[in-house]
Amino acid sequence: MRWFRADLHIHTVLSPCGGLDMSPINIVKQAIAKKLDIIAITDHNSTRHCVLAQHIGDKLGITVIAGVELNTREEIHCLAFFENIVKAERFQQYIDDNLTVIPNKPSVFGYQYVVDEDENILAEEERLLVAALQTGIEDVEREVHLLNGLFVPAHINRKQNGIYSQLGFLPAGLKADAMEVSCKTGYEDFLREHQETSSYSLLCSSDAHSLGQIGASVTEFYLQRPCFEEIRKAMKGHERQKIKSL
Repeated sequence: MRWFRADLHIHTVLSPCGGLDMSPINIVKQAIAKKLDIIAITDHNSTRHCVLAQHIGDKLGITVIAGVELNTREEIHCLAFFENIVKAERFQQYIDDNLTVIPNKPSVFGYQYVVDEDENILAEEERLLVAALQTGIEDVEREVHLLNGLFVPAHINRKQNGIYSQLGFLPAGLKADAMEVSCKTGYEDFLREHQETSSYSLLCSSDAHSLGQIGASVTEFYLQRPCFEEIRKAMKGHERQKIKSL
């Protein structure tokens, strides 16, 4: 057992907010340079770069978790993580079936490119990926858990697109596996004000949109090895697996 440094919220060039240098190969190399052990690729409403990032991570010796940042009908951003690419791609079908179709305007929102390992552009996503799903947060949570995934409301202390900014409360029946707080703004007072968050594991991540932001905020996991199942145990508070947000 030892501590592993993780950044579980990173956008690639497929997200309209991601810089043009945020290719999977650049992200993995930067994560290694920042001495990270685990990263997650979490593009807006898309898992399409996860398989390439995992392939590169396997070659270069870093764990890459398949993830996605969802935008629910209520405009709440949530993270979902999956134990393998097959389940991530099955969840992508749910996203595609429910994404509100709005044409992207690259000059306004940014480009949405799918690239290969050599950074060649393979495709451009024409739908605006930051658009909201047509399903609400509780339905999205159920779909994630049907695939044995992990469901984490994102940046809950932000003044926009967090669960509190959008709803003002945590739905009683919501089965979140952890909560992510944004470390870009002070969150200690927020957590004291919302005592109900104390029953959840808390994650800090960079929400990186550029290479320099990767690893700016991290979560340390005390695990036997850096893998999805150990992270699940840590989020659930198993005796030996622990979490420390930095």
